[in-house]
Amino acid sequence: MSDSVLHGNGVVPGIGVGPVVRPIARPVVPADEPGIDPDAGTAQFSAAAARVADRLADRAERATGPAAEVLLATAALARDRGLVALVQKRLAEGAGLCAATAGAIDELSGMFSAAGGVMAERVTDLADIRDRVIADLTGQAEPGVPSPEVPSVLCADDLAPADTAGLDPAVVVAIATSLGGATSHTTIIARQLGIPCVVGTNGLDDVAEGTRVLVDGSAGEVVIEPSPDLARERTGAAEAAVAAAASWRGPGTTSDGHGVEILANVQDGAGARRAAETHVQGVGLFRTELCFLDRDVEPTVDEQAAIYREVFDAMGERKVVIRTLDAGSDKPLGFATIKDEPNPALGVRGMRLGLQDEGLMDRQLDAVARAAEGSAGEVWVMAPMVATEDEAAWFGAKVRAHGLVPGVMIEVPSAALLADRILRHVDFVSIGTNDLSQYAFAADRMAASLSHLTDPWQPALLRLVQGVARAGLDAGKPVGVCGEAAADPQLACVLAGLGISSLSAAATAAPLVGATLGGVTLEACRSAAAAAMEASGPAEARQVAIERLAD
Repeated sequence: MSDSVLHGNGVVPGIGVGPVVRPIARPVVPADEPGIDPDAGTAQFSAAAARVADRLADRAERATGPAAEVLLATAALARDRGLVALVQKRLAEGAGLCAATAGAIDELSGMFSAAGGVMAERVTDLADIRDRVIADLTGQAEPGVPSPEVPSVLCADDLAPADTAGLDPAVVVAIATSLGGATSHTTIIARQLGIPCVVGTNGLDDVAEGTRVLVDGSAGEVVIEPSPDLARERTGAAEAAVAAAASWRGPGTTSDGHGVEILANVQDGAGARRAAETHVQGVGLFRTELCFLDRDVEPTVDEQAAIYREVFDAMGERKVVIRTLDAGSDKPLGFATIKDEPNPALGVRGMRLGLQDEGLMDRQLDAVARAAEGSAGEVWVMAPMVATEDEAAWFGAKVRAHGLVPGVMIEVPSAALLADRILRHVDFVSIGTNDLSQYAFAADRMAASLSHLTDPWQPALLRLVQGVARAGLDAGKPVGVCGEAAADPQLACVLAGLGISSLSAAATAAPLVGATLGGVTLEACRSAAAAAMEASGPAEARQVAIERLAD
């Protein structure tokens, strides 16, 4: 039926129209596979896993930002020694090599799923590793995304980071998945690449390959066999938005002159140099842990300082907010992460590592201070996973002792509730909406059935943001947002209406956010924010906010 509509979660705005393509099928495990000597089989598995890891690491070198991050993390997972031990155990029990590989990864996936939270996000990565290793062992084609001959829409249950990171936006004009949420790897990478994306789409599995569809990343819709009139209407509106974004030159401000800083998230010097070519006003989140995902030994102060200085130099006179190591959970570091935690997402991660190993924190702050010497721009430093006033006081004193500007991230509900007291000890806070929503709603952000809970338009999350913003206004100190919510143009206006003073997301999202903000008044933003908080759920919140902004 023409204009039949499937509904999902629109996570990257824009329109893409084309025939459906789907990923190459996973490799087949031989049904009559014989057993193999455990030592010989373990060696073969280890060699195949190493080749897969090397190929992923090579892709990471050619990628940037979140794409490089997830590729490195997946490569590290492929080299995991615990996985080798699980394979060897099955080989000793008489399983064939491919069956042992599949069984070991299924067992590890079950552990990750049971842990929940960000650990559950890695299940997709594990499945990708399983398929790539089995393909390598059997000489089958490595799974992945085909190269369509015409601009096409990529549809799948979910996409592995290794596949999403290598997409060409000129060929894959939109993405739709059955699974995933607003903070999934697919979403984050699609946003970095600027590919319209809808996740958690009901009924998508029934859409046959080759079917012409329209993906509306703003409305969260997949239209099957769209009529020419609808396609023209939606495409025209998207082109107008693209034109407005292209004309944005900064700084971030509403149409009546209320300033809201538009900043970029980066992970290294290369990303910072690309961000500096845009009109962002600085870096709102420099993810330092992503520089060291492939390191088993802690880098020296000099090594760290050299990496940080690249970012500071790239941004020139613009501000850089650097986050101390957010290691643990889904970003294990060989030299810092606590091993075998029962629930890493609720374990020793972020600043808690510094509390356990004060030297680790001191050495990083030494490196930041050394890198900041002579920097033309301001350098602010914030800690992740702060939960109490005492932790904020401890961190604030350490940062000031290094001559730097201290702040903390608000990702834990307790920190949101204590924002006024935390701001007594630091000069700014930045809200990480991805983790704050996950912890506030006790909902795994990768569970498609729970994606409505981790939707950043949830009224309860907006109320938490409002409380933190109000504490900042009362203290006369800035409150930013550096989660994926800051990349949604309409939600960015709502955040401004709540009192947020800066928005930091992928640099590719900045022009549309800035242009949208520049087209509305502060009063419209406040009206949209008030209406969204009174809504019964995220869909209604988005709808009423858009209506208020249009008025």
